[in-house]
Amino acid sequence: MSTTASLKGHPIHAMLVPLPIGLWIFALVADVMTHLRGGQGWRTAAFYCLGGGVVGALLAAIPGLIDLATMAPGKSRRIGIWHMAMNLLAVLVFSVDFLTRFGNPDHSGMLRLTALGVVLIGISGWLGGEMVYVGGVGVAPAARTADTRPPAV
Repeated sequence: MSTTASLKGHPIHAMLVPLPIGLWIFALVADVMTHLRGGQGWRTAAFYCLGGGVVGALLAAIPGLIDLATMAPGKSRRIGIWHMAMNLLAVLVFSVDFLTRFGNPDHSGMLRLTALGVVLIGISGWLGGEMVYVGGVGVAPAARTADTRPPAV
């Protein structure tokens, strides 16, 4: 099934999700570096990565929700609902993490909260992969039936 929210046949959701994922993973790296070495720069980097990731995730959620709303009932749609729920929970965790740092002049935060958010997006990513690679969601029908074996040597 092709996705409804696409640009020239390419799913918009898949184009947008790498930004928040990368920002949040780097926020975790910055938090780990803060605990290992200290330094205001790492705390500030984590703070801005968390905030940027939340904004990016909310932008990516719009085409994701459009795609989910147009999916036919079935296993892939149920997985999509779990994928969405995990993402919303992750956005909530990262938002709380960001807002607690917002109130601190040095942007210090809790490493455990950032790590929890990264675990949640890891689970959500696995569910997203399950929809695409097992269920074929967002994959053009011709691509699923094409011969994908390597050429004989």
